[in-house]
Amino acid sequence: MTGEPARVRQMWHLVEPLHAVLYYAPAAFEEAAALGYDTEERWASYFAWRAAPLGAAGADEVVRTFHSFAPRVVNRHVPAGWAVADPDAVLAARLRAVDRTYRALFGYRVEGAGFAEAAALARRAAEAAAPGVPGGLGVANSALPWPDAPHLTLWQAATVLREHRGDGHIAALTGAGLDPVESLVSFAAVGAAPAEVFASRGWSAEEWGAARLRLQERGLLAADGAATDAGRELRAKVELRTDEEAAAPWRALGAPGRERLVELLGEPWLEAVGSGLLPSENTLGIGKV
Repeated sequence: MTGEPARVRQMWHLVEPLHAVLYYAPAAFEEAAALGYDTEERWASYFAWRAAPLGAAGADEVVRTFHSFAPRVVNRHVPAGWAVADPDAVLAARLRAVDRTYRALFGYRVEGAGFAEAAALARRAAEAAAPGVPGGLGVANSALPWPDAPHLTLWQAATVLREHRGDGHIAALTGAGLDPVESLVSFAAVGAAPAEVFASRGWSAEEWGAARLRLQERGLLAADGAATDAGRELRAKVELRTDEEAAAPWRALGAPGRERLVELLGEPWLEAVGSGLLPSENTLGIGKV
């Protein structure tokens, strides 16, 4: 892949880890526990952190905007999570968790000129993501006030950009006729991650098997579960459309701005990826697509 789609995907690979550390960092679990969430597993806090920009969303809205989770998984945490802490309290704790996590990962540099410059560039890109998909997580995060501290601005911009891309990805999957579980099955079939990595999304073996059968009937999967040529072509089209939907922010930043942001975030990216916080295999196919 070359040209603008390749550049757009490169920028996603760059900002995604800087966003995703929230869901795994010890400070985030401590902040979630202080709010009253069960932190024996990560899902109660994950749904709270990620859904809070939507307000006190119901389960149906979270199922739609998160897309890949089985409704039964969402129903365990939404709307029950808002009885533990309201969305405004969650959003405040989310920024405290990011502040602590970034300071632990990057130290004194969060106060430096490099982070300030990176934050300004990332914010410029994020502000060009509007209007996005109505009712999506990108729009919801775009509507939040910007923090004052540059490192928090950088995290929020990364969040807007990844959720904006995610909204476009859901539109691309839907346009390709792939329902949530079929989206995961077809993604596993092209080698984005082993099938067991997607077990966290809560689909039963029966639901996963039924989705495989439906995709086989469409000629997208072979009998062994691997993607056919048609299946690979469809997924490539989905990823290309996702890149197209996500291109506006990076186009607005321009080549010099993109290149400078890559330069500024190279070392923090390496530290985030090398921190051990993030899983080596992920459901997003980072490094695989």
